[in-house]
Amino acid sequence: MKIYENDNGKDIIVKNVEDFNIRQTLECGQCFHFDKIGEMEYTVVYKKYLLQIRQSGKDLYCINTTKEEFETVWRPYFDLDRDYGRIKQALLDADDRLKTAIRANDGVRILNQDFVETLMSFIISQNKQIPHIKKIVRDISEKYGDCLGKINGNSYYAFPDQIQLKRITEENYRECKAGFRAPYLVDAAEKIIEEGFDSLHLKEIGYDNAKEKLLCIRGVGEKVANCVLLFALGYRNAFPVDVWMKRIMESMYFGESTDPKKIMEFAKEKYGGYGGYAQQYLFYYARENSR
Repeated sequence: MKIYENDNGKDIIVKNVEDFNIRQTLECGQCFHFDKIGEMEYTVVYKKYLLQIRQSGKDLYCINTTKEEFETVWRPYFDLDRDYGRIKQALLDADDRLKTAIRANDGVRILNQDFVETLMSFIISQNKQIPHIKKIVRDISEKYGDCLGKINGNSYYAFPDQIQLKRITEENYRECKAGFRAPYLVDAAEKIIEEGFDSLHLKEIGYDNAKEKLLCIRGVGEKVANCVLLFALGYRNAFPVDVWMKRIMESMYFGESTDPKKIMEFAKEKYGGYGGYAQQYLFYYARENSR
């Protein structure tokens, strides 16, 4: 991977990026604050940053960003320094039945997302389709977050930070179509602000302790907690189980209806520290193929 800065100092070209597909990575269900604006071209919002990114083959074109911002923000966000070739081989060594899912979606990477937005987004995600989740996240951001700029005439907004979250009421969330999740979002915001739900602390205390704290938030069950642990807190052993994962794991390994907790325990033994990667390959494959 080689990084070049255009003469204007505002565009970055990243050459020869292995094991990365921008469409698979953004549309695999792990994030909701992006828009597709062209073939293999997207806008992405992360914290207070806005990026227009396009992929051609193994090359990435990052528009209207500096080399410093790319190195400090987008390179870690897209997890570009991790050797996914080694990860995929380790998973195949654990079970070669993953071959079809990995080959079909070999460009998926796990993003390193913002803790607050990830937590709130996955609380919203319960019993919602991805377009609906994206719409609610966008509406909350437009009403209560900071404007980050325009791309192709469309304005983009950051998800509210902790200070801005304090001003959002349950009724405000309901106006954004959060429905029964509205009180859960209020509770999550209160715990983030008042009880020290600090992402750095959660990253340090270990998977089990971090999950236990997350489960104290109203509306956060095993699936949502594991999504937050995997996508925002760096616990790559986390294995979220929703209806898609339950179906494919039952089909592959159990042959009958199986409790999600049993599936998670099985994945822990089967995939070890690579469980989150296996989950992403299997989840996206199952959803894309309606299996």
